[in-house]
Amino acid sequence: MRLNPKVLLLLSIVACFLVSLAAHSRFLNAYYLDIILGIGINIILAVSLNLINGYTGQFSLGHAGFMAVGAYTAASVTTFWGPEFLSAFGAAKQTAGVPILFLIALCAGGLLASAVGLAVGVPSLRLKGDYLAIVTLGFGEIIRVIFQNIEAVGRSSGMKGIAPYTSFFWTYSWVAITVFTVLSLVHSTYGRGFLAVHDDEVAASAMGVNTTRYKVTAFIVGAFFAGIAGGLYAHLKTFIAPAGFDFMMSIEIVTIVILGGMGNTPGVIAAAVLLTLLPQGLRVLAGLQIGGHSLRWVAELRMIIYALLIILIMLTRPQGLFSIRGLKPRQAPA
Repeated sequence: MRLNPKVLLLLSIVACFLVSLAAHSRFLNAYYLDIILGIGINIILAVSLNLINGYTGQFSLGHAGFMAVGAYTAASVTTFWGPEFLSAFGAAKQTAGVPILFLIALCAGGLLASAVGLAVGVPSLRLKGDYLAIVTLGFGEIIRVIFQNIEAVGRSSGMKGIAPYTSFFWTYSWVAITVFTVLSLVHSTYGRGFLAVHDDEVAASAMGVNTTRYKVTAFIVGAFFAGIAGGLYAHLKTFIAPAGFDFMMSIEIVTIVILGGMGNTPGVIAAAVLLTLLPQGLRVLAGLQIGGHSLRWVAELRMIIYALLIILIMLTRPQGLFSIRGLKPRQAPA
């Protein structure tokens, strides 16, 4: 797989910036660090969903379900199996075992989520558009209700006491892996199949493209990284509940993808940053005073203002927030 030179340059610049920021992350205020890590998790979710909805042209509303599978699986590994695993390193070397344990937990969450993605993708192959959206929404709700009835993970009251393993390094390492994987896929010879399925599935099938394989691959890869994001989220918040992975979570992720531009990875990343910071910015604005007048009314209307700003952005930038010529895969000449 060969990436566009402009993509490689952009990734290199971002990587250098992140390495520099990671070295100073321990000096950040806990509140700001939480926001920065939340941005990274949202980028993973949005970029992985963009492979399904943007590049492959499917319409999935079940990403929160995949995220829940990853979150509960990773949290279960570190909570129930972790102490026994770390004890094998001895009291003096338990710290050295934490990264290994966390990596195993994240990968387990991602792999189980990808297996669920396969289970969602295969029965849904004959569906498209609104019908596929309804099916994936149904799968997401089924997953949420299953966790809501499992005693071992706290049922509807949620799972508490999860170890706070998520850090800047773990979050943005997976951000880099997610972005690199998706861009490598869509810019490769193999990745042309995703674009062919997006443009015209019937024509692609007539030309010999195995549309089934590409749609299932998109679901599996997208679900894997959603599971990774779920594991990072669980070990950042140290508490998860089924209510946190409901229909509205899926809608938020889809909103980021649409706002950033379908099939536009830089735009999706920019939208993930903006929509994570926007509610925090409105919260800060609500605590200010201008000319002796309090802006507390902003807090009361915060979500209405948030929605109006999204509508304004979509009206003024319907093609997406951010685009760089040459970053999108080039279409093969006719």
